[in-house]
Amino acid sequence: MNRRECLALLGMIAALPAPVLAQQPTRRLGVLSVTADDVIGQARLAEALAADGWKERDNIKIDWRSGGGDRAPIARFADELIALKPDVLLAIGTPSVEELRQRTTTIPIVFAVVTDPVSQGFVKNLAHPGGNITGFTDYDGPLAGKWLEMLTQVTPKLSRVLIVYNPATAPFAPLMLRTIEDAARTLHVTAEPAPVHDAASIAALASRKDGGLLILPDFFTMANRAHLLAAISEARVPAMFWSRTFVEEGGLMSYSTDSAEQLRRAANYIDRILKGARPADLPVQNPTKFELAVNLKTAKALGVTLSPGLLAIANEVIE
Repeated sequence: MNRRECLALLGMIAALPAPVLAQQPTRRLGVLSVTADDVIGQARLAEALAADGWKERDNIKIDWRSGGGDRAPIARFADELIALKPDVLLAIGTPSVEELRQRTTTIPIVFAVVTDPVSQGFVKNLAHPGGNITGFTDYDGPLAGKWLEMLTQVTPKLSRVLIVYNPATAPFAPLMLRTIEDAARTLHVTAEPAPVHDAASIAALASRKDGGLLILPDFFTMANRAHLLAAISEARVPAMFWSRTFVEEGGLMSYSTDSAEQLRRAANYIDRILKGARPADLPVQNPTKFELAVNLKTAKALGVTLSPGLLAIANEVIE
């Protein structure tokens, strides 16, 4: 191209309307969530992405799939999302990561609300994840011990606590159990594993009236929370949960990461990847913000009293 042709081309570009110049190809984000359809979560993610300049119906399309706590649809939706050839994937929950990583080693995956990604083989280490996966965990080392400590701050004081989880869907449970057992010795409490795997085993918890319950993070317990809350209500024992959702639906108390904060941080990584960053170079980050929720109505129904110190640090008190 000679100088005259080059100047003519530049002149044509300068004459184009501003919207044409600004137009960029629409990018695609696939989201696979373990829990049931979460309208609030979708809105939070869209808001966080918009803050970084990614707006639906403008320059990004978000394909959201929710498994409803069932592994079969999670696997099916993983196939659907991979077929859409997204620029980046967001996996919310351990099963979502497991299904997506089986299907791609090239599409970047950002995860949120995942426990112990190193031991589960999702990343090489937190500082240098390697591969195509990185993200944000919902658990740090002392958290499980903190759950037990808070549960013992009720009157009358507990001497025995059952640890509830499904071994098939919570492969990280042994990590938490070790921390809980260490804390139990210090707190002079007996911690007893109480595995559940179906509605019948959950219902059996209603007969355990000799202590309290600590519900570990597990998409099975979230999907079956109605049965779980009913059994706990029948047993009339205090329980600590891993998500505020349980407390909003009648559980006694929860201490957990801020899910909205997790999605905001994940959106930032998605933005950086869409702008050229590699997941291998983005360190996995542990949670930085936690929230305590308590339900005083439930406490009254159970005949227990929460300590003033516990109530003083609560982020949400349901009366």
